[in-house]
Amino acid sequence: MRKDRILKPKTGSLLAEIVKNKWTYVLLIPGTVWFIIFAYMPMGGLSLAFKHYNARMGIWGSPWTGFENFSYLFADPAFWASVWRTLWINISKLVITFPVPVLMALFLNEIRMRRFSKVCQTLYTFPYFLSWVVVSGVMINVLSYTGVVNSFLQLLGVDEPINFLGSKSKFVPMLYLTEIWKNSGWSAIVYIAAISGIDMEQYEAADLDGATRWQKIWRITLPNILPTVFVMFILSTGNILTNGFDQVFNLQNAATRDVAEVLDIYIYRVTFQSSTDFGFSTAVSLFRSVVNLILLVMADRLAKVFGGSGLFGEGGKREKRKV
Repeated sequence: MRKDRILKPKTGSLLAEIVKNKWTYVLLIPGTVWFIIFAYMPMGGLSLAFKHYNARMGIWGSPWTGFENFSYLFADPAFWASVWRTLWINISKLVITFPVPVLMALFLNEIRMRRFSKVCQTLYTFPYFLSWVVVSGVMINVLSYTGVVNSFLQLLGVDEPINFLGSKSKFVPMLYLTEIWKNSGWSAIVYIAAISGIDMEQYEAADLDGATRWQKIWRITLPNILPTVFVMFILSTGNILTNGFDQVFNLQNAATRDVAEVLDIYIYRVTFQSSTDFGFSTAVSLFRSVVNLILLVMADRLAKVFGGSGLFGEGGKREKRKV
């Protein structure tokens, strides 16, 4: 039998792609197994949103209640207050903090001293590896009545110390500042990686045309990293109702509780402090996930309207195919 007569997978078929990239798929196995066990299998617990949980009967044996948990949920004024508070805090946080990593990446890319750039990148990235417990401890030591800031203000002649931690008006700005300090350096790594993939010939051509550094940033760097910016924005939008539990929980106190109860804190309170009905708290979590999914799809569509590729590509205006 001739060798060219041996049956092989058709080019472009799924089997051919798997055979061609078999080691890549082998590397995907641990991550896939992790997602199946810890992400997809627990989704069966969402049935608790339609049940009255009984510990003796377990999840599957607990009696069905239909949409009773949701009717109680939508009638609770504290729930709607936490939803609007979460939307206001996280949307404003997204507007204020999202551009910071992009600007930081542009700044680090423009530093000509590579060693100094690496040092700055390390310093900016280090806070990401600190837990919010540690960050809240740092904030308490720095911003308390006897902290570093108030001690410095007293040296300048300020008699009355400023109540940073117990002020409702200062709590939300403190969330913005701590978010920028802790996470911006890590998020900037994504944009730095996107910048490093830009073809250097574009910058060389711009140098020949006499372009300034600002013109190269505006005309070359930003347009090339714009798809990455769109993807990161879409992913951030998909977590509008989710982000913030660790941060808010560790930074809040009795004085700021009224402005600090976001949806995550509300779920924690109704689950572990107000009652033991896990069906009700599961209904809240399911509502939050559905809203996040809707916001994610809306952000993806909006990105495509503005010419971005979105999460699944095919962005911008599609050309009509000629038949």
